[in-house]
Amino acid sequence: MDHPDPPEAVSRRFPGEPRSAAPARRFVRAALGGVAPDLADTAQLLAGELVTNAVLHAGTEIEVGVRVHDGRVRVEVGDRRPRRGPVPRHSPPYAGTGQGLALVEQLASRHGADAGDTHKTVWFELWPDGPPPPSPGWEAFPPDPHGKTVALVDVPSALCSASQQHRHALLRELTLASSAGDHLEVPPQDLTAAHDTNNMISAGLAAPAEPLLDAGLRSVSLTLPADATPAVRALRRVLETAEEAAREERLLTLPALPRGRAFQDWLFDEIVGQLAGGRPTAWTVLPREPEASSSDLVPWDVTHVRAGRLPTIAADEANRIIAANGPAADMLGWTVDDLVGRKLTTLIPEHLRERHTAAFTSLLLTGRTRIVGRSVPLPALHRDGRLVPVRLYIQTQETADGRTVFVAQLSPRATTSLDSPGPAGRHRQAPLPVPGRSRSPAAPQRVRGPDGAGHSMSALDRLSLLADTGAELNNTLDLDEGLRHVGRLLTRRLADWCAVDLFTEHAQVDRVCVVHRDPRGLRPESYEGPLPPVSEVSRGPLARALRGAGPLLLTGTPPPGQAVSELDRNYADLLGRLGAGSAVVAPLRARREIFGALTVTRTAGAPPFTEEDLSLVDDLVHSLALGVDNARLYQRTRSIAERLQLSLLPVLPDIGHLQMAARYAASSTTAQVGGDWYDSFVVPSGDTAVVIGDVTGHNLDAAIAMSQLRSMLRGIAVDREEPPAEVLRRLDLANHSLYREATATCVYGIVKGPAEGPWELHHSSAGHLPPLLTTRDGETRYLEQGAGLLLGMDPEVARPTACTMLPAHSTLLLYTDGLVERRGEVLDVALGRLRRHAADLARESLDTFCDELLIGLGADSADDIAVLALRPTPPARSADP
Repeated sequence: MDHPDPPEAVSRRFPGEPRSAAPARRFVRAALGGVAPDLADTAQLLAGELVTNAVLHAGTEIEVGVRVHDGRVRVEVGDRRPRRGPVPRHSPPYAGTGQGLALVEQLASRHGADAGDTHKTVWFELWPDGPPPPSPGWEAFPPDPHGKTVALVDVPSALCSASQQHRHALLRELTLASSAGDHLEVPPQDLTAAHDTNNMISAGLAAPAEPLLDAGLRSVSLTLPADATPAVRALRRVLETAEEAAREERLLTLPALPRGRAFQDWLFDEIVGQLAGGRPTAWTVLPREPEASSSDLVPWDVTHVRAGRLPTIAADEANRIIAANGPAADMLGWTVDDLVGRKLTTLIPEHLRERHTAAFTSLLLTGRTRIVGRSVPLPALHRDGRLVPVRLYIQTQETADGRTVFVAQLSPRATTSLDSPGPAGRHRQAPLPVPGRSRSPAAPQRVRGPDGAGHSMSALDRLSLLADTGAELNNTLDLDEGLRHVGRLLTRRLADWCAVDLFTEHAQVDRVCVVHRDPRGLRPESYEGPLPPVSEVSRGPLARALRGAGPLLLTGTPPPGQAVSELDRNYADLLGRLGAGSAVVAPLRARREIFGALTVTRTAGAPPFTEEDLSLVDDLVHSLALGVDNARLYQRTRSIAERLQLSLLPVLPDIGHLQMAARYAASSTTAQVGGDWYDSFVVPSGDTAVVIGDVTGHNLDAAIAMSQLRSMLRGIAVDREEPPAEVLRRLDLANHSLYREATATCVYGIVKGPAEGPWELHHSSAGHLPPLLTTRDGETRYLEQGAGLLLGMDPEVARPTACTMLPAHSTLLLYTDGLVERRGEVLDVALGRLRRHAADLARESLDTFCDELLIGLGADSADDIAVLALRPTPPARSADP
């Protein structure tokens, strides 16, 4: 039976308050009493969404109108803020709000918005019969003539989305708390202003933005009322109060992580500063703490981990592994499929699991972290139960929809992977940025003249490009990262895309870097990784360049008949898939050795390369080759020195009543290692010698001098069994006779006493930092007696020996200066920090004690670190029968 149409048009006004949404829905339902039920249901739902939007974003009186004509329904929702137009937000499916306009777009036959001088109307229509005319959509509203524009430069999309979701979540909770009578120290008027201002900012951030050349970046012009500064400050105060409540666990929402807080501070600083007349400052150029670094701007993608050649593991906020790559799985004895889905604690030694769980929970509950963004030496757990020394670097990243992912790179402390090929079939990943390094995509754009040709560069532009190419490689310690920086530079100024292919140490070819000027939709990792070998039948452009020919000018993709080898076909496929119109390929050569090739390409629609560009590319590859050669030499030097030093470190003796543990970690910031060492051995009398030392310098000479000093000290100590002061005097005399230029610090001690105790430490120091004694109850003191000159100064000066009692279950710590000293910091402050850490760890196992010290104090150390810990432990007494 047909339903008669209700009256053609009815309307009603409602106050701009949350309680208006429900009666507005009932009003619409009643006005459509004669309409088909499914049509009335949809109209009621969508009307409620538009009224809710008007309450949140307008805050004025609302007028709801309903009209029915020929069975077609039109609903209008009007308010008195004509300049606040509807802005759809692309919220993730699990977001609690932000879906209203999307629902209207999906369910309505037509929708739109109209604005007058004093009011605006947002409307939708439902047509049950026949196709409706095109929908006008949400038309852009004219800007407020009295408003002021704020320029937000280099906004990272994923981080912006995460911050926006977090602000909405906090304000929703505050609103619920306020409605329940708990204002959480937030005045109601401030909460109202905060909601309104946050909605206004979010609408501006959701507007179309100008994309920049680097992925994940955009610039936004945000128009705000000229007098919005007090409201923005109110929003900031409210959010700071909410963050504090979240850290105190008074809210369901967790506090923001450091990167989110840093971005929010920058956002509010930019708005307030520019409303006061200041100039914009790009997000990417501000220096920050490593944990809040702005360097990593590309939204996280699982393929970035899977394709990586550096050992990498990613975990979610539930502490569960969500991605891993082959190198990480191989290093730790797993397969990738076995790792994904397991708790992260699977890879953490048992003595550190409780600490990890507590730290991870603390990070989520407080937003504060100790090791994110820092390079930390610690052990990982192999599947077979052994410990694998690694240097861990963790970053928080955001997915495209704003969720947080923890990405960890594990670098073996004694090896390097830059010069060796990864397992077959695995590709290379752009490494995570160096902590604290910040780059601005506001660098000069491509300088390719009006016709786009490279030869149109001025002499100054050419020199600038060459200088910047060398600087990009020299400013980073990581070869992969440096090459990607060079790639971005070349695609801004010279080409549309470029590729770098390098020989590995096994004479294989590895495509280490592919960079495109417009990275949208491009997956460089799908083109990177091991290449087919350069065989005798290889005759293509890349093979010729890898044999030393070039620069070669290519005016298109090589014909299929020329691709006779697998390498030739691979290169032709690369040129074809990336739409090469012209290209130049040139060999990378240094020290009479060819170790790779550079390809720069312009797409078919761009002005082609010409013969005049070859000289510029030739200069570029000379600069690039020198940088690559230096980077590889840096890695080889570091690896050789570290391997040498690690090979010289001893295995600690197994003494039942003396527990011992030691750790060594090379500097995370230099290519060379120093002369840090530790040692322990049993002298003929049965007493135990303990040694810590540091030879001056950071090079192979220091490592060699360290090994010689260690050997001489062992020989003197075992041969003479004299007091420590006399052993050091003889060591100094031998050192002065054989190696006059070498200076070093050293602590030599002898632990005496039976298994049951008591125990005495007889010790002498040659200019070294004092040992730290920590009792089981957490009392600490430095053993400053027995101090004398460092070795190499004056072997005739008398040296003292001190004697200190070692209580049962106390911990004696010997350490080198890399553990405590920091540039610009007073030594007493550093030693006080070490005392506090040691006191907190007094009852932990020695393994935990040492690892926690390296985690807490050794992150990003610019110097090598060696520690030796000893704990006298009497044998357990058996119970009486």
